[in-house]
Amino acid sequence: MKLLQKKDFTIPPTGISEVATLAIGGIPQTILIQAVHPDKPVLLFLHGGPSMPIPGVNSRSRDYALATATKELVKHYVVVFWDQRGTGRSYRPDIPPGTMRISQFVSDAEELTDYLRERFRQDKIVIAAHSWGTVIGLTLAAKVPHKLHAYVGISQLINWPENDRLCRDWVMSEAQKRGDRKAVRALEKLGEPPYTESFEQWGQLRKRLMKYNSMIYKEPGLKAPSLSDAAMIMLRSPDYELKHIYYSLYKGFLFSYSQQMIEDFAKVDFMQQAPRLDVPAYFIHGRKDVHVHGSLVERYVDALETAGPKELYWIEKSAHMFRKEDAKEIERILIERVGASHTS
Repeated sequence: MKLLQKKDFTIPPTGISEVATLAIGGIPQTILIQAVHPDKPVLLFLHGGPSMPIPGVNSRSRDYALATATKELVKHYVVVFWDQRGTGRSYRPDIPPGTMRISQFVSDAEELTDYLRERFRQDKIVIAAHSWGTVIGLTLAAKVPHKLHAYVGISQLINWPENDRLCRDWVMSEAQKRGDRKAVRALEKLGEPPYTESFEQWGQLRKRLMKYNSMIYKEPGLKAPSLSDAAMIMLRSPDYELKHIYYSLYKGFLFSYSQQMIEDFAKVDFMQQAPRLDVPAYFIHGRKDVHVHGSLVERYVDALETAGPKELYWIEKSAHMFRKEDAKEIERILIERVGASHTS
């Protein structure tokens, strides 16, 4: 089933609009490359999730991609969206389960970075990332700053267990305000993070975060994003079939959240793991985000040492999922502010 609509933009024949499948980390993985001018700097975007590939291969010719807009972006960058290992066009049933580790995703991202540097004959590229993708991206920025013009963390994760603690506090407060005694009892039984015993334990908090719309900010007169927006982006994609949506939202999701990945999440603490970045660093965060808490980002940016600019931008009327208007603002920051890191 397809729900194809009129394209938001068209790449001219002199540009690039290409879906390519490459061998990355020993398995086929798929990327989308879009650029009006193929000689512009490369921007590699790392999607969230794991297994939420927006922006991803499904975003060809679509402007709104939840964490950025793209119509203007493709005029200033060679924009690369990647369906990460185990999701969307990069899901395969024969992927070794033991490779679903943070270290492997970082290795995949570095391999893709090197491919793009060689293909477009650029010493450095820009990496931007959203949510889960920021774990990959910030790790990579600390590891190989000489390969990057800049790093951009959108909804940046800093300390996974501490973020879970703040999320639990918020959910508990919401449950008490709403008189949801069942949720209160479940959260009391869940206890304090880290949640590493099982996927079921780890998922208890996420289940209630989703119930209370932790990723979405709503107020009267404001058009809020929704999870159905993500589904519609996939459904309207010329490069996705229904199976790819199934791989992203169900099959790949279950495959990605393995016991070993949950244990990896509990070790994420960039205050300790990346106290310095030898590359310009930009962070963009929804002021209303209670899914990935901005207070941790603010603390990290204050303490962070960098070899170039470091900036934190607040998007006042969005949470973890960005409104279309705010996605355009993120696009503007990527073009006007981040662009200065490789044109000055």
